[in-house]
Amino acid sequence: MNRRQFLQLSVAALSALGLAGCSKSAPLRAGIHPWIGYEPLYLAEEFGWLPDSVRLVKHSAASDSMAGLLAGELDAAALTLDEALRVYAEGVPLRVVTVTNVSVGADVLVVKPSITSLAGLRGQPIAVELGGVSGIMLFSILERAGLSTDQVSLVDLPVNRHLSAWQNGDIEASVCYEPTASVLEQAGGTRLFDSSHVPDTIFDTLIVTEAAARRKPGSVRDLVYGYFRGQHHLVRSMHDAVYRVATRQGITPDSVRRSLATVMLPELAANQRYLAHHGRIEVVAKRLSGILVREGLMASHPVYERLCDPSFLPRSLS
Repeated sequence: MNRRQFLQLSVAALSALGLAGCSKSAPLRAGIHPWIGYEPLYLAEEFGWLPDSVRLVKHSAASDSMAGLLAGELDAAALTLDEALRVYAEGVPLRVVTVTNVSVGADVLVVKPSITSLAGLRGQPIAVELGGVSGIMLFSILERAGLSTDQVSLVDLPVNRHLSAWQNGDIEASVCYEPTASVLEQAGGTRLFDSSHVPDTIFDTLIVTEAAARRKPGSVRDLVYGYFRGQHHLVRSMHDAVYRVATRQGITPDSVRRSLATVMLPELAANQRYLAHHGRIEVVAKRLSGILVREGLMASHPVYERLCDPSFLPRSLS
């Protein structure tokens, strides 16, 4: 089942299942999957900085967390901003309570040597996971190239299948992220464009449902505080944190360091600015909604007065 099928889960199912976990004594259930920007939460759990009021529900992909929110099985999740908007548009009101990272090179366009400019993408088959954040990256690339989606050949594939499509000659370019980007480079690809060229566009966030924000505000604060404790350790004790992340993910410490170099991890003051009413997150969300609706990846714009809620951010980590 692909991500779109997950997103087609009905709101009726949400209503039927959403009562589970409404008890005030039940922990806040937060969906999470492996990604460098979410590692502070894994570190917080490892060090015991998440109290019993919070339970991490570990998945292998964002689509699992999106499905859990739609089914009423989760109260919170770590998702990209566009993924959060898609869940909201399916009928689950959300609040962005933390910006975990901003992509500054983590999302990449890798091309075969015959393509030497963005204009050279015209007519070429490009692998992209349209149901994920790579779709937003692709639309940014095409906009920069002055091309529309009907002027290229889109091959909608999960990122973990891009290498085989590349080797089989089915694609000439891939919109992807690590570790796939490095693997394609080793196969002869060239990085032609990355998210550092479109700053403040691709955000990863912690989101909570409006119901959880209303019924479990203390637990939401515990989740956010735990995240920033983990972030503090990742940034200030990087040597220790890198080896913990590498061990958990089964990769080398150098790979972790390379991943960290492609993201910016906003601390508390930056989060206050990002989450302000009519701040950068709400401005970008409006633009992303327009792109998703225009490209047929979202049926309609989610309707809200305010998307972000900085009130759950701690004043300090002391």
